[in-house]
Amino acid sequence: MKVSILLPFKENFSPSYAGAVSLFVNDTLNISKYKKETVVFGNTKYIKKFKLSYENINLKKSFFQSQNKKYVEEFIKLEKKRDSDLIELHNRPIYLTYLFNNLKNKTYILYFHNDPLTMSGSKTISERIFLMKKCFKIIFNSNWSKRRFLENMKTDYINSEKLIVINQSAKKNIVDLNKKKKIITFVGKLNRSKGYDLFGKAIIKILNKYKDWKSIVVGDEPRDKIVFEHDRLIKLGFKKHSDVLKIYKKTSIAVVCSRWDEPFGRTSLEASSNGCAVIISNKGGLPETITNGVILKKLDYLNVYKEIENLIKKNTKRRKLQYLSIKNFYLTHKYIANLIDQVRNQKLLEKNINIRKARKNLRILHVTNFNERHNGRLFFNTGRRINNGFIRLGNSVLEFSDRDIQKHYKSYSDFYGAKSLNDKLKKTCYNYKPDLLVLGHADLISPSVLGDLKNEYPYLKIAQWFLDPLNINGPDYFKNKNRILDKSEFLDANFVTTSPDVLSFLPKNINNYFTPNPSDSSFETLNNFNYKCSNDVFFALSHGVHRGSLKPRSYDDREKFIKKLIEKSKDIKFDIFGLNKVQPIWADQYFKTISNSKMGLNLSRGTPIKYYSSDRLTQITGNGLVTLIDERTGYRDFFSNKEMVFYKNISDLIEKITRISTDEKLRKSIGKKGKKKYLKYFNSNLVADFIINKTFEINKNKKYLWHDK
Repeated sequence: MKVSILLPFKENFSPSYAGAVSLFVNDTLNISKYKKETVVFGNTKYIKKFKLSYENINLKKSFFQSQNKKYVEEFIKLEKKRDSDLIELHNRPIYLTYLFNNLKNKTYILYFHNDPLTMSGSKTISERIFLMKKCFKIIFNSNWSKRRFLENMKTDYINSEKLIVINQSAKKNIVDLNKKKKIITFVGKLNRSKGYDLFGKAIIKILNKYKDWKSIVVGDEPRDKIVFEHDRLIKLGFKKHSDVLKIYKKTSIAVVCSRWDEPFGRTSLEASSNGCAVIISNKGGLPETITNGVILKKLDYLNVYKEIENLIKKNTKRRKLQYLSIKNFYLTHKYIANLIDQVRNQKLLEKNINIRKARKNLRILHVTNFNERHNGRLFFNTGRRINNGFIRLGNSVLEFSDRDIQKHYKSYSDFYGAKSLNDKLKKTCYNYKPDLLVLGHADLISPSVLGDLKNEYPYLKIAQWFLDPLNINGPDYFKNKNRILDKSEFLDANFVTTSPDVLSFLPKNINNYFTPNPSDSSFETLNNFNYKCSNDVFFALSHGVHRGSLKPRSYDDREKFIKKLIEKSKDIKFDIFGLNKVQPIWADQYFKTISNSKMGLNLSRGTPIKYYSSDRLTQITGNGLVTLIDERTGYRDFFSNKEMVFYKNISDLIEKITRISTDEKLRKSIGKKGKKKYLKYFNSNLVADFIINKTFEINKNKKYLWHDK
C-alpha cells in the first residue's frame, strides 16, 4: 500500500531544527511496516533531512498567490503521478478542501497536533463536519484535543469511529538514576504562555535557598524578553532535539508550567521517558503525557516553587517518581507506530472485509415499506420476499419500514416526517453498522443522508431495487425516472424489473441490472394445477385501497383492454377486481380468490416494454395458474410455450384462453411447468444472491437465468 504524508508548509523535516510534527513522523515512520512504501512531502530550507523517503516541494516566491495554496497544488501534481492509496495530512485541515476538490477518490487521514478550534479549516462546526465527511480517520494527539474538536457538535458525532486519539511518542531510555544530577530543567519558548515567568521567579528563589542545585533553560523567545539571571541558571538557547534528550537524561526535576492549553506536551513526555520527576500544569493535554508526576493544583510561581522544593526536600519521593516515570512509560515509538499502522491496516482490511463477509454472511439493513401500519395487508410484498432471500442465505437482516416510521413521526414541526425518518436511519446505521444498505422505493430517504453514511462508513455498499413501470408511454414515467435518479450518486448498484437495455436514462457510473420479481415458496403455496377451478381468468388491479373504479378524469388503458376482452369472450368466466366498482382484494383474500382460477392475466399499464412486469407475475405463475402474458415483454427469453402462454394481440389472447379453458390436461401441464421453473430460477434466494454478488462485484462467473441475455 502506497502512503503519502503531507507536512505543513515550512515544517522543517530536518534534525537541525525539527518541530513536533516532523519528530512525530520521523520517529513513528522509521519503524512502521509501511516505511518503504511511504513518501514524505514537505518544504524545508535545511539541506540535511531525516533519513526517510522525502520529496521537498520547492516554491518560487509569489506576490499573487498564497504560498500554502501553491504548496498544496504542487503536491497534487506530484500525487497524481504517484497515485498513493492513502494520504496522511498533518496539522493543516485547511489543505483538505484543496485536496478533495482535486483528488476526490483518495482516502485521507488527518492528524491534529494543535487545538482544532484555533486552526484554519476546523474552527467552525460546519468545517469540522466537512472534515468528518471527507476523512477516513481523524487522529488527535490527546483526548483534550478530541474534546475541543467536538465542542458544540451534535451527540451523533461524539462516538464516531472516525475520531481516534493517538498520543505522541518518545524513546524509552535506559537511565541510571544514580547518575542523575541536581538539575532542574525548563524546555520551551521563554514566554508567558509557556509559564517561563512563573518558572523564573520560582527557580531564582530555589537557587538562592539550595546552593547545591542548578537549573538549565533550553529555548528562546526574543519577543517577550523575560529575563532572569543567576550564576547557577544556565541558559542554552535553542538546542537540537538530540541535545535536549541528553540534558533530560541527567536532569532530576523537569518543569512544564504552561498557562495555555497544551494540546499534548512533548517536553513533559520526553522528560518522563528519561526518568525525570516531572511537574506539570493541569492544562490541555498535559496530564496525558505522564504516568507518574506532580500536577500543579494552582498555577502561580509560589506553587511552582513549593512543588520543586518538595521534590528537593523529599529525596525518596523524587527518586520514586523518577523510577516510576521510566517503569510505567508506555508511549514508545514502537507502541505509537503500531497504533498508526493499525489505522493504515484498516484501509486494506476494510476494503476487502465486505467481500470476505459477502461470501459468508453480511449485516444488511433493508429499507422499504413493510406495511406494518396496514395490518399485514401486503404481507407477501416484494420487500419481504427479498428479505427472506437475504435471511435464507445466512445474513443478518434488519428491517427498516420507512413509510411506517415516516407516518409515525409526522408533526407540525416535521410535516412529512422525513427529517425524523432520516435521523433515525443514521442512528440505526450507527448502532447496526450494516455492510449493505438496500433501498426499495425508499423515496423519503435523502440523498445527502446517503452521502453522509458513505463518508461515515467508507466501505458501506448501497443498492436500490425498483419495481414500478418505466415505460416512456406508460404511467408516471418521469416521476419514476426521477425516483431512480434521485439517489444514483451514492449507489453501488441499481436493480430494476425492466431491462436496462431500453432505459437510456440510467446513470452510466453505476452498475444497472435487470432482476425479476422474486417468487418465494413461503408465499406461493398454491398449486392450482391440482384443482378444479370454476373461473377461467383472474385479473386484479388497484387504484386505491377502497377504490373499485378510476378517479374522475383518470385513465387506465387496462380498463379498456379488459372490457373489450370480456365483450369478445362470451363463454369465458372472468374474475376481475378493481374495476367496474368491484373492490380490490388484499392479503389472504387475494390467495383464496386466485385459488379458484385456471389462468391469470399479467397485464401492465402502457405499451409492453422489455422484461417489465409487476409482481403480479410471480403471484400468478408461482401459484400454478397459467400465465397469460404479452409476447412483447420478451419473457420468451426465459420461458417456453410449455411454461407460459404468450399472446400477440387481443384476438390471439381470446383464442388461447378459449383453448386452455376447455383443455384441462394442457392447463394443468402449463401451470405446473410454469410454477416449477419460476420457483427454481426466479426465487427470492437467487434474487437476493444476485443483489449481493453484483453490488459487491464478487462471484462474477455465477450464472443466472435472467442475466446476460
